[in-house]
Amino acid sequence: MGFFDEPFDLMTPPEGRVEGVAKVTGSGKYAAEYKVNGLCHAVLVGSTIAAGTILNINTSNAKQVAGVLGVITHLEKPVVPGMADEEKIKEARFGLPVFHTDKVYFKGQPIALVIAETLEDATYAASLVSAEYREDAKTVDFNGTLGFVSLTPAGKDRGDITALNSAAHSIEAEYNIKAEVHNPMEMHATIAEWTADDKLKLFDKNQGVNNVQRTFAKLFNIPVNHIEVISEFVGGGFGSGLRVWPHALACIMAAKLVKRPVKLMLTRPQMFYSVGYRPASWQKIKLGANADGKFIGIHHQAKNGTSVYENFNEGITRVTRLIYNFDNLKAEAATVPLNLSTPTWMRGPGDCTGDFAIESAIDELSYKLNIDPVALRMKNLALEKNPETGLPWSTNYINECIEKGAQMISWKDRKAAHSQNIEGDWNIGYGMAVGAWNAGRGNASAGIQMQKDGSITVQTAMTDIGTGTGISMQNIAHETTGISKSKIKIELGNSNLPPAPSQGGSNGLSSIGGAVVAAVNALKLKLAEHAALQNEAYKNVAAADILLSDKGISLKTANSQFFISYASLWEKNKLGILEVEASSGPGAERQKYAFCSSAAHFCKVRVNRKTGKVKIERLVTVSDGGKIISEKAAANQMSGAAVGGIGMALMEEQATDERLGTLVGNDFAGYHFPVNADAPIIEVAFINKPDPNINPQGSKGLGEVGIIGTAAAIANAIYNATGKRLRDLPITPDKVLLG
Repeated sequence: MGFFDEPFDLMTPPEGRVEGVAKVTGSGKYAAEYKVNGLCHAVLVGSTIAAGTILNINTSNAKQVAGVLGVITHLEKPVVPGMADEEKIKEARFGLPVFHTDKVYFKGQPIALVIAETLEDATYAASLVSAEYREDAKTVDFNGTLGFVSLTPAGKDRGDITALNSAAHSIEAEYNIKAEVHNPMEMHATIAEWTADDKLKLFDKNQGVNNVQRTFAKLFNIPVNHIEVISEFVGGGFGSGLRVWPHALACIMAAKLVKRPVKLMLTRPQMFYSVGYRPASWQKIKLGANADGKFIGIHHQAKNGTSVYENFNEGITRVTRLIYNFDNLKAEAATVPLNLSTPTWMRGPGDCTGDFAIESAIDELSYKLNIDPVALRMKNLALEKNPETGLPWSTNYINECIEKGAQMISWKDRKAAHSQNIEGDWNIGYGMAVGAWNAGRGNASAGIQMQKDGSITVQTAMTDIGTGTGISMQNIAHETTGISKSKIKIELGNSNLPPAPSQGGSNGLSSIGGAVVAAVNALKLKLAEHAALQNEAYKNVAAADILLSDKGISLKTANSQFFISYASLWEKNKLGILEVEASSGPGAERQKYAFCSSAAHFCKVRVNRKTGKVKIERLVTVSDGGKIISEKAAANQMSGAAVGGIGMALMEEQATDERLGTLVGNDFAGYHFPVNADAPIIEVAFINKPDPNINPQGSKGLGEVGIIGTAAAIANAIYNATGKRLRDLPITPDKVLLG
C-alpha cells in the first residue's frame, strides 16, 4: 500500500498527479512488473484457422523442451468448476470458453498454453505445438455479410416516422466506420498465484479489480474475499480493461497446474484479437426539417459486427434519443456475426459511432437549408428535459459549450459555402459537431486512515487508469477537510480496499467522489466523538459544523478556545490509527432528474488538393462536466479523447482478409493511429458549473464526451474545405482525392 507516497529527493513536491513521481521514476509497478518468488512464464498458442473443430493437438515436442513445466489444452487442463459442463459454461457468461471447447471461432483463438521456467523457453516450446483441424465455412467480411442480417427495433418509437415524408427538406444517407483497436501503451498481462487451495492473488491489468474478483470467485467457486486483485497502475485502457478476458483465466489455470506463480503477458499482435475492439459499423440516417430548420424527425438504422460465439450490441442508436428534440423517431439495429473475437466497449462506446452519422447528417442538412450549422443545432437542442424520459435535466449547458467553442475557433471566419477558402494547394475549412453522454453514478466506498500527526490516507479499490482519479480524490479530501494536500495520501487499485465500481463509462469520479465526502464526514464525526470527552461542545454535532486542519479539530460556530489538537486527542483516547469507511451512491435524484455530460467540438482543417492529405490546424473542444475537480487531469482526458477522434476520422482501420479469415496489419507497422505529428495542441475549455444533484461535489463524467462528435467535426470541416461529403471512416487521402 501507499504506492502514491513514494519518496523523492525534492525540497518541494511538484504540482501534478499524486502518482506522477511514481510513474516518472519507474517505482510504480504495472501488472507484468511485479517480482514474485518462484515466478514462471506462460505463452499462448493460437489457432491457425478461423472456423472449425480441433481434431488433434500435438504437444509432445513442446513438452520435451528444457524448462517446460506443463502444457494446457482442452484435453489436459486443471478443473474450473464454473466451466465443468456445457450448462455451467452458459451460466458463467464468460464469453470464450478458453480450453473448454474443441470449437474454433476465430483465427488466433487460444488452443494451448505452454508454461516454462523462462519466457524464452515458453515462447520456443509454444512454436512447437501443432494441431489438425476440420475447417468450416467462415466470414470476416462485415460489409459483405451485413445485408443478410435483418434489423429489429432498438427502443421505443416516438411519434410517427412517416411525418418525414412531408418534411420540407430531408437527408438520407449511409455511413460506414471500420473496426478500431484500443491499442493502449501497456499490453494486457496477468500474474496469478494460488497462495492456498482456495486463495488466489492476481496482479492484473484491468479497469475494475472488484469485477475481476467477482468473476473468478464464481468460476472457481471460492469466496470473493479469498481473491486479491491488484491493479495499481494501468498504462491505458480505453475500455479494453472493462471485461475479464480469457488470457487471465488461462494464467490462473496455469498457476493451478504447476502450483507456482505464473506470468502471462500478451504480445502486441495478440492484443488485436484478445481484448476487444470497436466493431465495424453501418448506419443509415433519414433526417428531416421544416423550412425554418426545425427538425421533423429521424430514422436511424445501425448494424455492428460481433463474434459468432457471443453477441455484442454496441448500442449505436442510443445517442439519437439524447441531444435533440426529435418529435418523431424510429431506431433499428442488428448485429452481424463474424469469425472474429468479440468486440467490446471502446471510448464513447456506441454513442461515438452513432454520433458521427447524426452529426454528419445534420451538417449536410444545414447546407441544404442554407442555415449555419451552429444555428441549426442551437434551434433543435433538447435543453429543458431528456427527450426520451421526459425528466428535466439537472443541468445541461451544451448550448454554452457551442457558444464558447464557436468563439474560441473564430467561427465567424468560416465561409458559408464550401471550397471558398484557398491558400496555394490547400483548401481550408471549418466544421463542428456536438456530443453527449448519460452522466452516471454508481455505488462506491472509501476509507480513511488518520495518524496522530493529522495526516490521512484515503483508500478505495477503484483503479486510476490515467484519468486523474487519484489527484481528484486528493482535491476532494483537501476541500472537505481543510487538511493540506501534502498530508493526504491516496491508495487505489487493490480489491482489499473499500469496494468501488470499475473505472469506465465516465462514472469513476462521479461515483468515488461521493464516497470520499461520506468518508470525510464519518472521520469528522469520529473525531468529534473523541473530542466530546474533552469538551461537551462536540457532543451530537453535525459533520457540517466540524472544521479540521493540519493540527486539530474545531467547530464553525465556536471560537478558538474549543480547538483540540490531534496530539491531545490521540493521547487522551490512547488512539493508534483512526480508521473509518463509508459508502455513497445514487438515490431518489435519479427519479427526479436526468443527467448528462456534453461537449462541442470545432475543427479547422487544411486539405491538400494534390495529395489528399488532411492537416488539422486547430481543434477546440468545450465540455460541460459539472464542477471540474482537477483541471489538468480533466483537460488531459478531453485532449486524449479528441486525439482518439482524429484517429477514428482519418486513419484507424482494422483490415481483414476474407480468404484467410484473418486480421491484416495487427501491429504498429500495419495499424495506423495518430501520433504527435498528426494532432495540434488540443484547445480545451470547460463550462465548469456544478451539478447540484448528481453527487456531493457536483462533477459529471468527461472521459467519453471528448471523443463523441470529434470525428464528425473533422469530416464536416473537410466538406467545408472541399465540397466532398465523405461518409465512410477513416477518411484517407485516396478518399479525399476520389470522393
